[in-house]
Amino acid sequence: MLTVNATRPAGPAGRISRVETLTLGTAWRDFGYVRIHTDEGLSGVGEITHPYRARETCLLTEAMAQRHLLGADPFDVEEIWLRLYQGDFLRGGDIGGIVVSGVDQALHDLMGKALGVPVYRLTGGACRDRVRVYANGWYTGDREPGAFAERAKETVARGYTALKFDPFGAGLGELSRAELRLSLDIVAAVREAVGPDVDLFVEGHARFAFHTAARLVRELEPYDIGWFEEPLPWTHIERYAELRRRAAFPISGGEHFHNRYEYARLFATNAVDIVQPDLSMAGGFTEVRKLAALADIHAMTVAPHNSNSPLCTTASVHAVLGMPNFTILETFDGLLEPYVFEAVRGTLPIESGYIGIPDKPGLGIELADEVFEEHPPSHRFWNMFAEGWEKRNRT
Repeated sequence: MLTVNATRPAGPAGRISRVETLTLGTAWRDFGYVRIHTDEGLSGVGEITHPYRARETCLLTEAMAQRHLLGADPFDVEEIWLRLYQGDFLRGGDIGGIVVSGVDQALHDLMGKALGVPVYRLTGGACRDRVRVYANGWYTGDREPGAFAERAKETVARGYTALKFDPFGAGLGELSRAELRLSLDIVAAVREAVGPDVDLFVEGHARFAFHTAARLVRELEPYDIGWFEEPLPWTHIERYAELRRRAAFPISGGEHFHNRYEYARLFATNAVDIVQPDLSMAGGFTEVRKLAALADIHAMTVAPHNSNSPLCTTASVHAVLGMPNFTILETFDGLLEPYVFEAVRGTLPIESGYIGIPDKPGLGIELADEVFEEHPPSHRFWNMFAEGWEKRNRT
């Protein structure tokens, strides 16, 4: 089962004949992609962006393609997923999880193109007419209440009805009294700026000691936030449930896990109210559908993490259209340079805080090689625990 089976008749996409990777440099991070070709002349794309290890992810993609993909039928997604995971002895982890995720996206793109239908038709159809999104990355700039408030108003004016932000600066473990006051003043300023009808989600980036997180849960209550995301390190996953019991709002998390096996402890401990799998990290369409079903068993909803490029935004829309327990989708698309959308052509636009139903076969996306050549990888790194990280310095 863990070797390519070339004896069965191939499906309408043919067999995989070539796999390549591409990387696009931006001022924020390098976006990575995999493109899979078949002997029927089709190609499918998926996102393999790693925030810090782009080269390593591309190298592993190319190596795994030689071991497990060439000669395979793209329609055999379950077998290919198992071959990549078990056959390569991945044992979980970020780089391998991202490779499996991007390959799975590309396989679904190929299937949709071969059948002439959008990918969402292959993953449960649609149970909604549009997908609500929230903006992240909008608060690039100085960490002070007035600056956050002004950028929040600008973002809402562009049609977004929900915003996420991290007000805590370089805080790690504990916050000084001055840092706590500043963080809460930022939240208060944003709430006042956007009014009571905009959803606000506060990001913790999995970094606080329990007593600090517990105090933040109490102090954030007056601002009517939609969720507090990853307030604790996942090394302390058993304490998440205790924090949930103290909170008057949902606790969310899960972006750090890469498959159902890594998610097992989250579900077993009822760690969160809202799970946040990333389609480019948690196993692609094949695995995220299973994670959503497991979340439903535990009365949890799904709000996918997506700090990636517009390709993953579009792919995530296909994934959540047929997900009954979907809440809202993250997007950084408003942060990006215009050439990103020229490089990744056919991505779905955001209109008034929503994305509509796709109508093109597959994901409807093609990569423009000439734009990639004009914008090579930057190998940029920004340390989220360094002073001023939220400026996402573009120099």
